[in-house]
Amino acid sequence: MNLFKTSALSAVSVVVRILAMLGLNKVLAIYVGPGGYALVGQFQNFIQMVLSISGGAVNTGITKYTSQYYDNESKRISFWRAGMTITLIASVMTAVVVALISDHLAIFLLHDESYAGVFIWLSITLVLFALNNFFLAILNGRKEVVRYVACSIAGSVFSLIVTFVLVVKFGIYGAFVALATYQSMTFVVTVFLCYKSHWLSYTNFIGNADIGSFKALGLFAVMALTSAICVPLTHILIRNFLGSNFGLVSAGMWEALWRLSSTYLMVITSTLALYYLPRLSELKSNEEIKREIIRILKIVLPLVVVMGGVLYFFRGLIITLLFSTSFLPMENLLGWQLVGDTLKVVSWILGFVLTAKALWKQYVITEIFFSFSFYLLVMLFHPLGLKGAVVAHVVNYTIHLFAMFFILRKERIL
Repeated sequence: MNLFKTSALSAVSVVVRILAMLGLNKVLAIYVGPGGYALVGQFQNFIQMVLSISGGAVNTGITKYTSQYYDNESKRISFWRAGMTITLIASVMTAVVVALISDHLAIFLLHDESYAGVFIWLSITLVLFALNNFFLAILNGRKEVVRYVACSIAGSVFSLIVTFVLVVKFGIYGAFVALATYQSMTFVVTVFLCYKSHWLSYTNFIGNADIGSFKALGLFAVMALTSAICVPLTHILIRNFLGSNFGLVSAGMWEALWRLSSTYLMVITSTLALYYLPRLSELKSNEEIKREIIRILKIVLPLVVVMGGVLYFFRGLIITLLFSTSFLPMENLLGWQLVGDTLKVVSWILGFVLTAKALWKQYVITEIFFSFSFYLLVMLFHPLGLKGAVVAHVVNYTIHLFAMFFILRKERIL
């Protein structure tokens, strides 16, 4: 499937996800407000970390090797069996730990021990969360984009319905429970959509796998765990810093600004995940990779600039539609955020090569360094107020872009 067909199908999923986001943002804005956004962001970041620890760290590797060994069934099945073993063991162990320390997590992340129950809900559904992401990784690697998009749409619809019902009935506690459980329902849909696929067989996932598969997935686990821990943890620390210095409402403004970025960048990130990573994994020579990078940049960069321009021009209307009038102070910060987002997309396009080619040492070092530097830059620019956080975003990704370019030049890819 080529880039344009993938983009078209991805766009359908993105439109549904954006509509779902619109509904969720309005519900959360009405029932929890800017301060509640900060807490919701904390919990979402924790879920990201837990899912990676629960086996999700190998999913990028599953996508890569499913695509790479499309014509070698024995190798492909070996990777699936290794991935399933890691996912089941890791998710069960993580679920037990989360349940045992739920009180401490509630106090540290949500500042209220009464929220301990939401971590119990998360631990109960964690295995299904992990398995859903595992099967989605296989669909991505097999380039079954239609099924992948259908599962993504189902997840968006479930998240909207479940969150709406629980938030209206139970407030912010309901929002936490919805975030902790909706993907377990999506897992049922994923299995249903893949039920008649010949690859969804018990023997493909349960059985012996060669040690090489475990070692290869281990490298991707190191990369994914680094990203999954560093990025959400950095956001948690930044949110705590902003809340301590400027108040929880300001932290919620920053969280809403970050969500707005994620929403309009979905069309880019979804396409990169569906098309670009499997494509890079197939390419053998550095010259082929270079041509693919340039081709993607020529398509993606103008698209990001145009979307950012539209968003900036209609920023007041969009913020009011997606959130509420209480979030309008974000208008003064959006320009800086959009510049940082543009730099981030270009950095991602270069950085995907590190993942596709398993350049794990470079990936781990840069991920740790730039996560830590983001937090330091937020503190450095804090005299600017909340604006300092978005200025830090721009500076951090400017340096990150130069670092990615330097690494790929050193690897003789650029």
